[in-house]
Amino acid sequence: MDTSSFAETRSSPGSPLLLLFHGTGGDEHQFMGVGQQLLPGAHLIAPRGDVSENGALRYFRRKAEGVFDMDDLARATDKMAGFIQTTVDAMQPGMVAAMGYSNGANILASILFAHPALIDRAVLMHPLIPFAPAPQPGLAGMKVLVTAGRRDPIGPAATTEALIDWFTAQGAEVTPLWHDGGHELRQEEMLAARDFLSP
Repeated sequence: MDTSSFAETRSSPGSPLLLLFHGTGGDEHQFMGVGQQLLPGAHLIAPRGDVSENGALRYFRRKAEGVFDMDDLARATDKMAGFIQTTVDAMQPGMVAAMGYSNGANILASILFAHPALIDRAVLMHPLIPFAPAPQPGLAGMKVLVTAGRRDPIGPAATTEALIDWFTAQGAEVTPLWHDGGHELRQEEMLAARDFLSP
């Protein structure tokens, strides 16, 4: 991600921080409009992905649909974790929450796999994690909302179910929300995210 390129809305000292991660083809402004609806009064920070795939911004490279460049995922994860840590150190928020959609959900999930202490609550909307992460005991007690479509051609339901089961096995408190559609975001997902993020 280009951590010099991000959208930001500041709130009062000690307010929660909500990190917003866009999907492929989006940018740092994709979710700024809904951020305050999801967590009113929060600081909002939305980093821009630093990878261009035929002009579409992403957070890490892939070799094909559903085939990640794992080396680039590791690079992007560590760089984003450093950005989050620097932001948290500077802002000292009362809580750190994060929401990601599609490719944004994938980079957020990867941060949870590697650096779970950075995030207090996470919303993963239509993630696709096509590999089995290593065990992560640091996720015990973490609150995670996973939303998905039963007919999502990009994030198959079985893969999402496996991710939910993995988080549960780590001791995370996982809330799944399914709709009958595909990869599109629906209103019930935003409402569930708002309720989930409420302090």
